[in-house]
Amino acid sequence: MATHKVITTDEEIDQALERARQLDDELRAVSAEYKPGRELDLLILKLSDGSRRLIPREDIEGLQKATRAQIANVELVGNGQGLHWPDLDLDLYVPAVLKNIYGSRSWMAQIGRRGGAAKSPAKRQAARENGLKGGRPRLAVAHG
Repeated sequence: MATHKVITTDEEIDQALERARQLDDELRAVSAEYKPGRELDLLILKLSDGSRRLIPREDIEGLQKATRAQIANVELVGNGQGLHWPDLDLDLYVPAVLKNIYGSRSWMAQIGRRGGAAKSPAKRQAARENGLKGGRPRLAVAHG
């Protein structure tokens, strides 16, 4: 069996070290914990700045049909830049999660539609107030 030697140059090592130093400045996850509940299932991320981010399980693409045990088996990868669920073959990029991106474009559009379809006393009141102001503004049409 032939073996080959991988040669890494000093320049490549210096570049890798610089990239690692830059990651230290980025916000990353230092722990991830799943807290299941009857009313609300939450994934809790503790971040490198000491803050926490609470994410409803149903908002994360790929966790809807997962068992509680599968969801709880979440790992931090890439120095806290990623979340990995080995039982589900699912990965999320933490910087995207911190921008409230929990899945593909079509998944995020579906979440938006759910929010737009929500009915609540606050939404009803806002619609009434908007109606008193003349309703939704019309789009301006450019004449050429």
